[in-house]
Amino acid sequence: MRLLLGIILGAALTVSGAFLHDNWASKPPTTEIAEARPMVNWDVVNENWRVVRQRAREAWTTLSHKVTS
Repeated sequence: MRLLLGIILGAALTVSGAFLHDNWASKPPTTEIAEARPMVNWDVVNENWRVVRQRAREAWTTLSHKVTS
């Protein structure tokens, strides 16, 4: 149980750290040399997450229909 909790916590910290970095890095740079580039394309992450949720709902619906019939 501790291992599973650690994996979930580590993934959450990694994603939140990347999100915070990207939000701070998206501000205009103070010098011309330093260019702030995001680590993650959040539009792609959002689309992938939407697909995962949709597939999970479809799988749950299929499973629940099999159990009830």
